[in-house]
Amino acid sequence: MILVTGGAGFIGGNFVQDWIAATGEPVVNLDKLTYAGNLETLALLADDARHIFVHGDICDRALVDSLFAAHKPRAVVHFAAESHVDRSIHGPGEFVRTNVEGTFTLLEAARAYWNGLDAEAKAGFRFHHISTDEVYGSLGPHDPPFSETNNYEPNSPYSASKAASDHLVRAWFHTYGLPVLTTNCSNNYGPYHFPEKLIPLMIVNALAGKPLPIYGDGQQIRDWLYVKDHCSAIRTVLTRGTPGETYNVGGWNEKPNLEIVHTVCALLDELKPDPAGSYVRLITYVTDRPGHDRRYAIDARKLERELGWRPAETFETGIRKTVQWYLDNQTWVRNVQSGAYRDWVAKNYAERERAQ
Repeated sequence: MILVTGGAGFIGGNFVQDWIAATGEPVVNLDKLTYAGNLETLALLADDARHIFVHGDICDRALVDSLFAAHKPRAVVHFAAESHVDRSIHGPGEFVRTNVEGTFTLLEAARAYWNGLDAEAKAGFRFHHISTDEVYGSLGPHDPPFSETNNYEPNSPYSASKAASDHLVRAWFHTYGLPVLTTNCSNNYGPYHFPEKLIPLMIVNALAGKPLPIYGDGQQIRDWLYVKDHCSAIRTVLTRGTPGETYNVGGWNEKPNLEIVHTVCALLDELKPDPAGSYVRLITYVTDRPGHDRRYAIDARKLERELGWRPAETFETGIRKTVQWYLDNQTWVRNVQSGAYRDWVAKNYAERERAQ
């Protein structure tokens, strides 16, 4: 049995499905079901006894303690986080609460549980913290990719809160001996991605004939990682990683945002052509976000060298699978587009258009 936090979100939901399919090991899934948490992502596991869903907050220490006591997990995989940079700019407090206070609460509950285990169970226990490449800040156009030894230089409330949580996890290993693992991943994409992030937003807006908003000049560069590859990397690190170590997880796919949008448009032109013309006609440039990092890139050689992991998908294969998934799962897309989501998109992008 493992305990997963945030397992109804995008990466967490994919991980829970993949974990049960790959290992058969049961999962206790703790998720607050905020706007990005969606039980429809886990519909295939609705009648599966190996998936135990608990609706709750990682900041609720009594609840977390009760889950450790009742289910006695051998590992924690900690996804639960507020993760959207724009939302962190509009309301940073919730990011500090969930990402910092929530991680602290979870670490303390795990430490209390771990201290009570027998020697064999204690040696086998792991606390796997999922983080982001954004904690490292921004790269220049010719800088080498981020390695695990890069300084932390977060530039948004979101990345600062994740950096703080990374530091807490490190400290709980060095101070208390809690056997932790940390992975810092690049931009994920794939099925079940909430349509506020770049790729799903472009797909959903294009199909609806709405503008495709591009921040600034669209030349911000990201390293793109297919979510199923990320899941396999987490399984690898959880199984063979060395406690106290950090592993960067990347897709070896550096691409500017504008190229991503053109690729999505080309795939939609092929798979679901619009009689009105190519979807690129919908591209609209909006004011850039404050403090927008120019480039991220991950050096994932440590993970390959020490644990033998590499991504299975290229960007070309992964993005085609992603676009096809959204075309095949329009009911999921419609259901996830709640009034709160529509209000958020309108607020975020309308403000940028007025600022131009």
